[in-house]
Amino acid sequence: MMEPIYEAVVTTIGREGRVHVAPMGVRYRGPLVVLMPFRPSTTLDNILASEHAVLNLVTDTRVFAGCVTGRRDWPTVAADRVTGARLACALGHVELELESLHDDAQRPTLDMRRVFEATHAPFIGLNRAQAAVVEGAVLVSRLGLLSREKVATEMAYLQIAIDKTAAGPEWEAWGWLREAVERYEERERK
Repeated sequence: MMEPIYEAVVTTIGREGRVHVAPMGVRYRGPLVVLMPFRPSTTLDNILASEHAVLNLVTDTRVFAGCVTGRRDWPTVAADRVTGARLACALGHVELELESLHDDAQRPTLDMRRVFEATHAPFIGLNRAQAAVVEGAVLVSRLGLLSREKVATEMAYLQIAIDKTAAGPEWEAWGWLREAVERYEERERK
């Protein structure tokens, strides 16, 4: 049976002190948080340099959509125990320290030990539009890998959830994703 993957946002700090924000699927193995960033990856480079990361649990799906459409500057707050920062909009965060690296030329596995955890706001649940935005962000991140027909079909299906359950933030995020798909399709037609 496959391990479940949970969508979260990982923040890391570069050598120059700049916060890097990246959506990422994570796995939980007992007390460890497992990250598997693709190479090349700013997240991977930052973790290898600092040995720290912060896992942000968010429901503001604009962060997911924003990161895959070039909007990576989100308000942050200094981490409590590790070199890093958490997203100001995070409902909760987990500060992580690299415990072990299983290297791979394409996608290394990073076992991260929990150093500190905090809850900042209650989780009241997800609406279907939030799930649709996260799925749309995954599609946009893979535009060069998927057929135009698959992207169009998936986006049309996800539009149903947006139309039925989206609030302002989801509409904004969905607009960014649709613009990204349209720009990609225009470049492909040229």
